[in-house]
Amino acid sequence: VQLVESGGGLVQPGGSLRLSCAASGFTFSSYAMSWYRQAPGKGRALVARISSAGGSRNYGESVEGRFTISRDNDKNMVYLQMNSLKPEDTAVYYCNVEYWRRNYWGQGTQVTVSS
Repeated sequence: VQLVESGGGLVQPGGSLRLSCAASGFTFSSYAMSWYRQAPGKGRALVARISSAGGSRNYGESVEGRFTISRDNDKNMVYLQMNSLKPEDTAVYYCNVEYWRRNYWGQGTQVTVSS
């Protein structure tokens, strides 16, 4: 299993970013996918989860209404569209899959929201 995130960077408050995660090594269309984030000095927290076919999506309370998770099962990609970004969204964002009862993570991509 391999997960590779991209799309992070520095953005001003109120701005937008789109994160991407390229997945390989498993039957992507059969598994739910998630985005987590870890801010400095804090634990890793769930941001969003999408079901295998994309019909069900769940969000962390702090990002509800601002972030959108999506996936393309033809391309083995999962995305996180982040709008109205706030300084408290600053964190390393990780792509995640639970495969055969084991959690797999990408290397993470840094998102910094600052003026």
